[in-house]
Amino acid sequence: MSDQPSRSIAGGAGGAAEAASRLPAVAGVARRTGMAERALESERVLGLLLLLPTLALLAVFIAYPFVKGVWISLTNATVGNPGEFVGLKNFVKLFGDSIFRSATYNTFVYTAVATVGKLVLGMWLALLLNRHFRGKRLVRASMLLPFIIPTVLSTLAWKWMFDPTFSVLNWTLYHAGFIQTRIGWLTDPTLALGSVIIVNVWRGMPFYAITLLAGLQTVSPELHEAAALDGANAWQRFWRITWPLVLPVTMVVTLFSVIQTFADFQLVYALTGGGPANATHLFATYAYQIGIVTGLLGEGAAASLAMFPMLFVIVIIQLWYIRRVEGA
Repeated sequence: MSDQPSRSIAGGAGGAAEAASRLPAVAGVARRTGMAERALESERVLGLLLLLPTLALLAVFIAYPFVKGVWISLTNATVGNPGEFVGLKNFVKLFGDSIFRSATYNTFVYTAVATVGKLVLGMWLALLLNRHFRGKRLVRASMLLPFIIPTVLSTLAWKWMFDPTFSVLNWTLYHAGFIQTRIGWLTDPTLALGSVIIVNVWRGMPFYAITLLAGLQTVSPELHEAAALDGANAWQRFWRITWPLVLPVTMVVTLFSVIQTFADFQLVYALTGGGPANATHLFATYAYQIGIVTGLLGEGAAASLAMFPMLFVIVIIQLWYIRRVEGA
């Protein structure tokens, strides 16, 4: 009987000692939990944690391939051969290449003409769709079809339309009395680049139209009504009211369009493959021909990277102008 209280007292003392030994660990866990909570309460720390997955994806799929491409462009690597460091030899060789100079000229002409064409036609289409008429929603939805259809699929349809033998364009022009012989839309070096630009404008115009339409709907109709009462005609209302208000949106959509058009590949490759006689080669298609078709990976990487400084300058100028417009 006397042993039981002693054992319980001893057990109680042991439990107290064990609990006391656990207090520092519990306190440490609570301290770390409190620090984590305080860190998450900081907007800077929380924002960085939320950005980590995106930064990881950018590092893996953009930064690493870009750095790898820069390194390959400085070597004489070929398929199956890592090559050796040759410095800027590949770039020097490219600048002396007449086809590369032609591809550079084609890229700037292709980008400039296609961008202006998409902007003008996109604005015209947006102004039409901004009016009220029956079936407006259906027309707006169907207008996106050229932009939604896969590029290769729509390009193959255009390739059939441009075919010298089965061309629906030649058939229409011939029976309308405009031509007497077949036109080689994609076989004539002069017409081929123009044909590619037409397809690019057709495909990119809906992107401009929808974006500009969203900008037009933010313009108050009261401004146009007041200007009309003051005697302003349609052109004056557009130039003095509509255009300044949609200019920031226009500059942003133009920036994205220039980047996509400057680096375009699949449309040109599916339509002409860079031909005829290298007349429609752009930076991307010529880099593919050198690096993949011929297996000269170093020179191909140099050709693809040659567009980066030029595109970087264009983007910087556009961003500067956008900030200037927004700050005005």
